[in-house]
Amino acid sequence: MTAKQELLDRAGQEYAAFQEALRGLDETRLTEVWFGTWSVKDIVAHISGWHRELGPALERMARGERPIPEGVSYEDVDAWNAKFAGARRATPAAEVLRELERSHEYFMGVARAVPEARFEPGKTAHRIVDLNSAHHYKEHGDQIRAWRAEHRI
Repeated sequence: MTAKQELLDRAGQEYAAFQEALRGLDETRLTEVWFGTWSVKDIVAHISGWHRELGPALERMARGERPIPEGVSYEDVDAWNAKFAGARRATPAAEVLRELERSHEYFMGVARAVPEARFEPGKTAHRIVDLNSAHHYKEHGDQIRAWRAEHRI
């Protein structure tokens, strides 16, 4: 199996596990603040935000272009995270969950269009896809599962 296919498969598995971590949470639980200043809804919104933000980078890579436009920086990750979560504060949790489904499908679709050679571990496409799918889903899924276990939810 290729590095690209392994990464995409792992992303699919971690996404399914992340969805399982969310299963059964109602609006009250989804909006309960427990992760610093964030709720599960905020976590989900920020994941979707990264999909929307970096999907176009993968589209550019698929066309053979530079992934990140000149002058754009993602160094201040916390500011981007706050922007993505804050943009959906007034959005109902059910819509934020639907948006996650759409953004995941979009992100994985554009990842599949990137040439295989760009997916060697350490290469830009591999990092973008891993950090914004498999790694991200596992990181936050583990946090949500731990919160649920601690509170017997």
